[in-house]
Amino acid sequence: MQKLKFYSLILLILATAIHVNAQKDDIAKPTIIFVHGVWADGSCWNDEITALQAKGYSVVSVQNPLTSLTEDVATTQRAIDMVNGKVILVAHSWGGYVITQAGNDPKVVGLVYVAAFAPDLGETIPSLSANGPQTELGKYFVPVGNFFYLSESGIDTVFAADLSSKQQGLLFATQIPASKSLFGDKSEAPAWKLKPSWYIVAKQDKAIHPDLERFMSKRMKATTIEIESSHVVMNSHPREVTKVIEEAAGFKY
Repeated sequence: MQKLKFYSLILLILATAIHVNAQKDDIAKPTIIFVHGVWADGSCWNDEITALQAKGYSVVSVQNPLTSLTEDVATTQRAIDMVNGKVILVAHSWGGYVITQAGNDPKVVGLVYVAAFAPDLGETIPSLSANGPQTELGKYFVPVGNFFYLSESGIDTVFAADLSSKQQGLLFATQIPASKSLFGDKSEAPAWKLKPSWYIVAKQDKAIHPDLERFMSKRMKATTIEIESSHVVMNSHPREVTKVIEEAAGFKY
């Protein structure tokens, strides 16, 4: 009888521990993984990174090579593989193509698009862009071999018009060029059809037209916020962007 009571007590302790650990897993903050676009690098999220780290979030900002959709997805996938627990993917611009595909990983519970492309199956940048007014961004491409850089005037006028000249100069100096192949790569099955999504429309965007952003966010049925900003809304309005990310992280999945 004493042994039976002892084993019953052990089982009760184990069950309680499992329950407590399960509760901890449920309330644990997800890891935030940032995915940059073309003509940028992982440091473009610095303001959001420091703000979220100060609030106890684990954060990773990938450094995509911008050589192909396949390579960029693989780079982001490595970051996801490194994480234990839930993941929120946050993307800017071209990075939307990357999280639309990488977001199919089971660890990913939410997607945040920041003035980003949100393609459907088989869409390329040109075919997706045809759903909205064209911009003048292409006039500022500087071809070098198989890559495009963005000219200094392109940074100043269409990419980051609402930043200071110092910030614009930093963006120009640190940009990663885009492989020409990116503009023909086709998206695969979109994670946004299966997972909760948030979208930030940059109302003064001259790189991806705001009407195209509205088209994509509506098609996704995303929770949407509009901000008076240029294309680089994460640099000009970091507090607002961070707030949306926290909303996604706190969603009851």
